[in-house]
Amino acid sequence: MTTPYSTTTAPARFLLLGDSHAGPIGRAAQAAGIPFQGGPIGAGREFTDGFFEPSASDVAFHNPEADAYYRGFLKELDAPGLGGLTVPLVATFGFSAHFMATRENWHVYRRHDGGFPEGFLTSPLFDAIVCAMVRDALAFYRHACTLGLRVLAVMPPQRVPGLSDPAVFMAAQECVRRAVVGLGVEVVDLRARTTGPDGFQRPELCEADDEIHGNLASGRLILADLLARGL
Repeated sequence: MTTPYSTTTAPARFLLLGDSHAGPIGRAAQAAGIPFQGGPIGAGREFTDGFFEPSASDVAFHNPEADAYYRGFLKELDAPGLGGLTVPLVATFGFSAHFMATRENWHVYRRHDGGFPEGFLTSPLFDAIVCAMVRDALAFYRHACTLGLRVLAVMPPQRVPGLSDPAVFMAAQECVRRAVVGLGVEVVDLRARTTGPDGFQRPELCEADDEIHGNLASGRLILADLLARGL
């Protein structure tokens, strides 16, 4: 899901960069006629560690396809680099919590009965592990904020595939949220509006025949929140 989205001829209101979770946001903006640039430029697992190189006023993505998309977006925005943006940056980097929550990753920390020691998922150790797993996503946000951009990060749909541990998913995304907020990033957190009593994404906001993604309706809720923030 790395197809970038075109925008109208009106001035773009934001740059959207991210993984496949950026897709519904872009589709919602297209459907609503909201001008923007950007879209998904890779898979979520590609945007955790070692995916970009910072420079004084820009970034370069290591994946040539992702970097080509990014350069195209900048050209349409008439921006010489990330530091030259005159619109906010909306991103989903680092929030693909289902990758972090893959059950195999956490086997060594479990008790013999399969559970975790009491307090492990809220411990400094767990937080340090999660932040290490997404260290370059955090570095990206830090660099963007250093360049003076208004940065908004969108939390993921509350959907946990079978290979992932729901408890780890919930705890890990909270670690990332806290770390990103600490960098000065605005976090778009719609969990109170998109989840049922069980804490998971409501069915009407889920992409059909898919274990991970939100649908166009979920994208519309995110877009509405972005617009309410002045984008």
